Amino acid sequence: MSQLRRFGSVTVLNGHIHQIVQKTEGNITFHTARATSYPQPAAGVGSGPGPLKVPSDQLASMLGVTSISVLKHPSSLALKDTALA
Repeated sequence: MSQLRRFGSVTVLNGHIHQIVQKTEGNITFHTARATSYPQPAAGVGSGPGPLKVPSDQLASMLGVTSISVLKHPSSLALKDTALA
């Protein structure tokens, strides 16, 4: 974090935590992608870390992919979260 703070605007794109999280700390914005495998509950919700038990008829709505497009003018990122269902 200390190495990134010196820049005027920073975007961090990551996954692997199996949650959709968008958070800003000062000039650093974090975008975490939806998982294509087991979903996790939102931070602070649920009994703790570990796979979230989801009824089979709701599973596809909890899983998905995130796509990112770079917009040239104005210079920015467009993120799109899409569920499998």
